[in-house]
Amino acid sequence: MLLLRFLKPVLPSLTWNFPGKEKILYLTFDDGPIPELTPWVLDLLRVYNAKATFFCLGKNIQQHPEIYSEILKHGHSTGNHTFHHLNGWKTNNQAYVDDIVKCSTLVHSRLFRPPYGKISPAQIKLLRRNYRIMMWDVLSKDYNQKLSGTDCFDRVRRGVKPGSVVVFHDSIKAGPRLKVALPLVLEHFRAEGYRFERIPDS
Repeated sequence: MLLLRFLKPVLPSLTWNFPGKEKILYLTFDDGPIPELTPWVLDLLRVYNAKATFFCLGKNIQQHPEIYSEILKHGHSTGNHTFHHLNGWKTNNQAYVDDIVKCSTLVHSRLFRPPYGKISPAQIKLLRRNYRIMMWDVLSKDYNQKLSGTDCFDRVRRGVKPGSVVVFHDSIKAGPRLKVALPLVLEHFRAEGYRFERIPDS
């Protein structure tokens, strides 16, 4: 959350959430698609009649195109997450943009999320004409192996407000915590009267 507090005031052109009074949550999943987790996520979302947004890596789509097709078939939106999961703070601008363009041949969406949330002002300037740069206001930290799945659920439960954008990861590293936290989030917020929608990708 320190990164969020630092970046949000200085980068207001990025989308962090969708403020409003309606009880809507925007669940997002980064780093997939992979066969070990993404189909499980899709099945669970279907049980709750929930839509979500998947920020996909081009290299994973290339390896698992059938899973990417399933995401779209189930009515979810997708976004570009670079081809190789590049850190914008450690990558020169041209290489960064080239990697995003490579991913765009597979992900036909105006949504882009920088891996790690790390993107420079110069990179934002290069991208914002063609992309809506999507950040978040609630981070589950399901990738953190020092946390439990219930810890991740508690982070989401405490941080959410109407219109929040919540980050999960359909990745091997996040899997043990995601499999605990995601069902708890869906059950808890459905009981609270929330609905789960996709972020429009056009």
